[in-house]
Amino acid sequence: MSLLPEQRYPTVTELTSAVRALAARRPGLCALRQVGRSRAGRPLHLLSVGHARRAVLVVAGAHANEPAGGSTLLALVERVLGERGLRDGTSWHFLLCADPDGASLHVTPAPRSLLEYHLGFFRPAAQEQPEWSPAVLPPDRLPPETRALTRVIDELRPYLQVTLHGTDLGGSWVQLTKDIPGLAEPFAKSAAQLHIPVETGASDAAGWPASGPGVHVMPHAGAGAAYPSMPDDARHSTWYHAHRYGGLTAVVEVPMWASDMVDDPAPHPDPAAAIRGLAGRLLREAREVERVLVQALPRLEGVDDPLLRAARWVLELVPDLAADWTHVPPADTTMAHIGSVDAFARRLPLRAAAMLWRVLHEHHDPAAPRLEHLVETWSDAFAERFRARWVPLEHQVEHQSRTVVAAALHARAGAT
Repeated sequence: MSLLPEQRYPTVTELTSAVRALAARRPGLCALRQVGRSRAGRPLHLLSVGHARRAVLVVAGAHANEPAGGSTLLALVERVLGERGLRDGTSWHFLLCADPDGASLHVTPAPRSLLEYHLGFFRPAAQEQPEWSPAVLPPDRLPPETRALTRVIDELRPYLQVTLHGTDLGGSWVQLTKDIPGLAEPFAKSAAQLHIPVETGASDAAGWPASGPGVHVMPHAGAGAAYPSMPDDARHSTWYHAHRYGGLTAVVEVPMWASDMVDDPAPHPDPAAAIRGLAGRLLREAREVERVLVQALPRLEGVDDPLLRAARWVLELVPDLAADWTHVPPADTTMAHIGSVDAFARRLPLRAAAMLWRVLHEHHDPAAPRLEHLVETWSDAFAERFRARWVPLEHQVEHQSRTVVAAALHARAGAT
């Protein structure tokens, strides 16, 4: 399935059809099967290429708002089928979409601007995310998507799990549950060739050690969190499930829009004051959305909508996170890190406003225009502040694919 001229991300249905066609051409090598169902009954499909016991598992679609993973997965399938060396003693397994319900609600397959992206935005609350739910829910309440993913890991015992993620605006980075020596060099080389900035101070990896620029290794279990208030701990996510079998997980992030403000390693002149200022803006903007929500809630009585749940979850995170930024010393004092935190502070209220707007718009609520104005204003300000430039979809896919292959080869070398 070739990339479309208008840079359109494939739907789950299109991705499944394309993978099924590829598998049909190589029936002795490929097997496509259903490994579970979502909460809404949508199938979860796994493609296996090869029969070796040593396995790589690639997971796409864990976050609905990060659509490049589907295109990357398809490119990886074609590459694995075409390069015998990648299959030498290794089987490859591809979970086509970990959250098909979420994917059905994020409705911007060909965004032309950050505004258009946010007008169709959806990202579920943490307890409804397949990879993150074990960090916030007890085992008996895990969603079926999470249980299906962990069953696949238990069956395959992969030496490497790679989960394909992305960011709306920023740079590329990798998060590892264990270090993969040698990965940083091909990662950086690929990013440079494709003009994708490396996010050296990613807020998602604040305080983590780095084995190279943009390659962050998750801290050991006894390490303190950079943001103590955050309820989800990556060390309790499905990313660590592969450790039961001696494996590890690589999370490969790629941007839709790039910004050169997230790869500046120079020291910030006053990082603590800058982050306090960002915390103040985060609180102010979240309160604007909260006021609309409070006024609209009586009119939404009885509405149980994943968009509404997600918007409320985002808003609930803000006060304690802002307190962390105000009272905890910065985990990183570079210009890159302050830029990444700035993007994070803009992202949260904008996402809450976008999802709440969709709910109110659907119910013809009189407060919907106010939120639409906020989404438009904040999207434009976000793009302008970070001088956003679109990363061609083929570059997103190529960089993510290269990084996955490099991780598989270097992790395999380290495991032998």
